Amino acid sequence: MTTESGAKVPARVIVVDDQTVVREGIVMLLGLLPGIEVVGSGGDGEEAVRLVAELAPDVVLMDLRMPRVDGAEATRRIRAEYPGTQVVVLTTFADDDSLFPALRAGARGYLTKDAGGEEIVRAVEDVLSGDAGLSPQIQRRLLERLSESELPAPAPEPPDGLTTRETEVLVLIAEGMTNQEIARAMHVSTATVKTHINNLFAKTGLKDRAQAVRYAYGHGLSKPPTARPT
Repeated sequence: MTTESGAKVPARVIVVDDQTVVREGIVMLLGLLPGIEVVGSGGDGEEAVRLVAELAPDVVLMDLRMPRVDGAEATRRIRAEYPGTQVVVLTTFADDDSLFPALRAGARGYLTKDAGGEEIVRAVEDVLSGDAGLSPQIQRRLLERLSESELPAPAPEPPDGLTTRETEVLVLIAEGMTNQEIARAMHVSTATVKTHINNLFAKTGLKDRAQAVRYAYGHGLSKPPTARPT
């Protein structure tokens, strides 16, 4: 970013990651890089939205898998409510299930956490200039996906105001997983899984897991197992 006089103004950035050590490491790294000023940091998507409202940063460096509100949902809210702030995902995961929901939510950049400082600066500059800030690895994956077929159609909005993570928990319940199995699959604690379940039950009016399974089937979130021929 430059002023009318041509002087370069540092990009104002906030860092959001639920792992304190990782978050502090990223903040420390960014503090050493030219053209970036870290103005805040948070531990989940809910904090990300609050910090954007308070600080109006140019860019959010956003992790994806976090408690309370995940990165994709936070990105969606930020882009809808604060369109002047761009989002660059900075995550461990480069799989399709992480990549495409984040891009659909409005992220303009996507890097994995093995990205170097220069790559992060380049991505921030790219999204502020209107380009996509994608790592070479992500660009290759997008090209591969495009060569296979068109990008998948946007998923339908979750019913009853469920968040992405609550919907994911609901689907795993419908698949017959226990809380412990869901926690392992989502890389979160069982306490976090219980919180998601309590929230989705409250939003949908469900009373038990059996009702949750029928609800997931009824809303097309999961398919009943195919009956075996007799």
